[in-house]
Amino acid sequence: MDSAVFTAFVVAKEINLNIIAQHFGMNKKYRWEEPLVLKEKNLAGIINDWSHKFVYIFYFGSLVFINFAHHETMDVIKYLQKLEKNINSTSLLTFRDDFKLIIKQGVEPSVNFFNMVAESFKDYHLEIISIILAKSVALEKIENDIDKLFDDIENIVDLLDKGRFNISDRRLAKTSAMILRYKFNSISYIMLLDKPDITWVKVEAGNLYTELSQLFELEERYEVIHQKSETLMDITQAFTGLTHATRGTRLEWMIIILIALEIVLSLLEKII
Repeated sequence: MDSAVFTAFVVAKEINLNIIAQHFGMNKKYRWEEPLVLKEKNLAGIINDWSHKFVYIFYFGSLVFINFAHHETMDVIKYLQKLEKNINSTSLLTFRDDFKLIIKQGVEPSVNFFNMVAESFKDYHLEIISIILAKSVALEKIENDIDKLFDDIENIVDLLDKGRFNISDRRLAKTSAMILRYKFNSISYIMLLDKPDITWVKVEAGNLYTELSQLFELEERYEVIHQKSETLMDITQAFTGLTHATRGTRLEWMIIILIALEIVLSLLEKII
């Protein structure tokens, strides 16, 4: 293989790999931390030109296409949608990463944000690059979603600043659940803190994974998400405390009013 063009998308929050694997006659039981790979023979009935083309499917909702034209990508996504209902194509243009592997003999190996140049093709190149791109594009979606959540929280803060604060327990619970979901997705689903098995077997694969992880700033972006989610949780807890305090004050006033009414009624009864 002289070169390989990678395109990564986010198409779902979660993909059931075993359903897809069974359809393609793969009897292996996939664990949540390993990708499902559709190779040339699996793609033969979906696209016309399937030579040197691969699709990496990840449990956390990312797809990585290797050497695909755009129309071929759409054909595969439409096919997979029939197998897994969680897959959709609405965010293809929004969350996307592109990368290219270039093989040139006698050239100094190099890696940048857009491509990687190597003297020879290694069997781990496709897997390592696909994993990094899948994590990066999934992180991008989480970053976008958590920024939207910050905007929603800012609107609530503005109401509080104006002295108007009335938020339901349901909305607070939903906001807290979303924050916890982002933290869970970034740690567990995307496996940012885990390395693929091949990196423990081959030193070169481990070095490439580390280099690409640093290039795409996976750990730094995770830390930012973690800090933002912690800040959002602190704000939500403050909202919860204010809500309970406000309701407690209202309850106290209602009790005072009821006691006052009882006293007034008792005095009127004596007078009459």
